[in-house]
Amino acid sequence: MIRKGLNRFAISVLEATPKHLWGFLPRLMPVIVERLGPVRAIRWFLWNIPRYERTLKAFGGLRTHLLSTTISLINGCRYCAFGHAYALELIYLRDRGTMLPLDEYALIELCGVERDEMRRRLAEALHQADLDAEVAWIDRLIALATDARKPADRDDARIVHLIDMFGVLNACGIAGDVRPDQAHDPLNKDDALKERYAKLRAESVAGDVA
Repeated sequence: MIRKGLNRFAISVLEATPKHLWGFLPRLMPVIVERLGPVRAIRWFLWNIPRYERTLKAFGGLRTHLLSTTISLINGCRYCAFGHAYALELIYLRDRGTMLPLDEYALIELCGVERDEMRRRLAEALHQADLDAEVAWIDRLIALATDARKPADRDDARIVHLIDMFGVLNACGIAGDVRPDQAHDPLNKDDALKERYAKLRAESVAGDVA
């Protein structure tokens, strides 16, 4: 009984920030509490989320969500990959007025794809989107994740933290077989932008079929 009460309290703590920032309750939070335990889950959250927010501020949303998506693809977590890929799509549409070549569903299909092939397809999509500078960040991430590069500066430290943080989130998402939900970004609350994105995607699909 006490454990259930602690679990409910921990879930409410973990859900408060994304509910405020993103406008919904992520499906992953109960799984994090179940796997880490209520006390450890709260400690983990309070340690990692402020660091993640600082990375968002330093890197910007597009790069942070791109890196978060890539880590989740490498680890094979469709839940996290979708949430951050969808956020990436919305940011790109807001900033560029058009869509990325690969949508969030196409991106999560890269889960489990051999790493070199995944990197090639991401690089190709970034090139088509006029985001060539981001390819170097993908390569930097892969090098740090595989120990081919040792952290050398503050940006490397930020990427290593993302790798470690999403290692936990991805493990929880995979273990709980958590279904994707919404965009893991404040833009998720922008209904007009999401409707515009959905309309453009539908038109794109219809054009491909025709």
